[in-house]
Amino acid sequence: MGRLRDRGRSDDVRRFQMKEKLASIGDDFWIEDEQGDRVYRVNGKALRARHTFVLEDSAGQEVAKIQEKKLSVRDKIAIERDGRTVATVHKALVGIRARFAIDLEDGTDLKAHGNIVDHEYEIERDGDTVAHISKKWFRVRDSYGVEIKDGEDAALVLATVVALESLTDDE
Repeated sequence: MGRLRDRGRSDDVRRFQMKEKLASIGDDFWIEDEQGDRVYRVNGKALRARHTFVLEDSAGQEVAKIQEKKLSVRDKIAIERDGRTVATVHKALVGIRARFAIDLEDGTDLKAHGNIVDHEYEIERDGDTVAHISKKWFRVRDSYGVEIKDGEDAALVLATVVALESLTDDE
């Protein structure tokens, strides 16, 4: 898997740096852009019966809530905005490799495939890569990069990455 720009596409991507392991519930961590600016904060909500993270912008405004869904046949995580579910992330039923489906409210569903546990994977829509995730871009230990194609909803993609991290945390 090459970076988005290495695949014959333009270099019109946004790059972010994330921590390799999510903070435990009750802890927070920052997502930085390629200039090292803190652009989003992942707030691990304490005292919840289920895993819940809130993605906030740098001003502290909630942009997405990432919450485990209970009473489900398989693990699912809902991404909410303004109190309504905009995406559901779950393990795909087909295949033996780690594949996840991201069902979007607007019908433009995404798929994540690759080595998600080791942070070497892609998120695609209809075969077109919208995000590439890799540890190889940073020398900083316990960090990995997220490249998001311009025009994509960066907050939603980052919330999806947090959801995938949470779903694979036990693996």
